[in-house]
This record gives sequence, C-alpha cells and structure tokens, in this order.
Amino acid sequence: MSKTVVITQSNYIPWRGYFDMLRTADEVVLLESVQFTRRDWRNRNLIKTPQGTTWLTIPVEAKGRYLQALDETRVSEPLWAANHMRTIEHAYARAPFYAETAPWLFDLLRSAGEETLLTKVNERLLRALCMRLGVSVPIRRCSDVLDRAALRLMEPTDRLLALASALGATRYLSGPSARDYLDVALFTNAGIDVAWMSYEGYPAYPQLWGPFEPRVSVIDVIFNAGPDAPHYLDKVSSPQDDARLPERAS
Repeated sequence: MSKTVVITQSNYIPWRGYFDMLRTADEVVLLESVQFTRRDWRNRNLIKTPQGTTWLTIPVEAKGRYLQALDETRVSEPLWAANHMRTIEHAYARAPFYAETAPWLFDLLRSAGEETLLTKVNERLLRALCMRLGVSVPIRRCSDVLDRAALRLMEPTDRLLALASALGATRYLSGPSARDYLDVALFTNAGIDVAWMSYEGYPAYPQLWGPFEPRVSVIDVIFNAGPDAPHYLDKVSSPQDDARLPERAS
C-alpha cells in the first residue's frame, strides 16, 4: 500500500495552497525543531484590505536569537490577537460570510492568543482551519516521531528522510522551494519517491477590494465563499499538474 507523507513547518493562517498540500497527504508532520526563519511565513501572512494587501504579523522574541528553533520561538506581544481581529474586521466586515465566520475565527484567535510559543499558536490555528475546510489528514509533531535532539543534529535531507522512513512513507510530497536543497537521490536509494507540489491552476473566487489577489491567507476565501471555500482548494487541473502530484493511498 502506498503512503504519501508531507513534512512542513507550521505557518500562521496559511494560504489555500498550503491546505491543498496537506489534504494530498496520508500523514503530515510539523517540522518544528528547525531554525526559525525571519521575514517568512512562520509568524505572518497577508490579507486583502481596502488599501491593498497587508501583513498580519505575530511579534516574536527574535533579537539576538538567530539560531533558535521554531519550537523555541516565543510570542513577544500578548495583545497580538486583538490587534489582528481589529484589522480583520476592517477588511472583511462587508464579506458575504462575515457574520457566520467572524465569531468562530475570533474565538479561535483569542484562544490561540493565550499560547506563549509560536508553534503552539500555529498548530492550534492549523488544526481548526483544517476542520473548517474538511481536511482530515492526521497531523503529528516531528518530536512525536523521532527524538528532537537527534533531529536537530541532522542535515536537512537526512532529517526529512528519517521522518518519512519512520512513518513508512512510499512517497514524499514536497513544496517546490525545496528543489534548491533536497537530495532526491537519498530518497530514491531508500525506496521513497519524491513528488513536487504544484500550486498552479487554482480558480478565482468572489473577493472584495478590486482585482483578484490569489496569495492571501485562507481566511480570505472562508470569509468570501463560506461553505463553498473547500471547493476553491480544487484546481482546474491539467495532465501536467496531475503528473506532479502523488496518488492518494488506497
């Protein structure tokens, strides 16, 4: 039986392509023991406002902590959730599904705002967003699969291969940015195929504030499409796109 595994760092309220990749897997591992990257998607994302796209950023303790891991990164501003809720209300109060989405999302942000570690914030939000979107894939932390200290000492490809092997993967699905460093031959020698996620072909959906902007947080499609939001994770696919994606395990 085939098994597709995705290993990814957690992001703050990611865009719809992230959730499309998660639902393509049979199991997902959150890779939280690696170095926190600044000015990245780990603690921020984009939403669309009347003035254009704007960042929602969770302030974190990063000064002088250049080598800290994602699961060591602490939130530095306890009021971040209230600030984000105000910005979201301003951006989406006119959205078709604001009335039914905002109470759920704001309760979720308030509860996430009680967490002190960024990885705990992200995981809580990711799991809730997956449920909202009908994404039922099992999600585990990397430290629940292998020893965290051992993972910290591994090279990037060795770390991913060790996690995939421990889960019995026959196929590893990776985001396209990993092409710059992933040693595919190591996976091949271990009997694990590597597939590359394609983010092409997502359809536009009704959206506020001018021309369509595709690369914003998934909350944008939830506010604008409501119960139809999961359908906008589906691509208008082509044979070429399908060839890049792994088959679902039977």
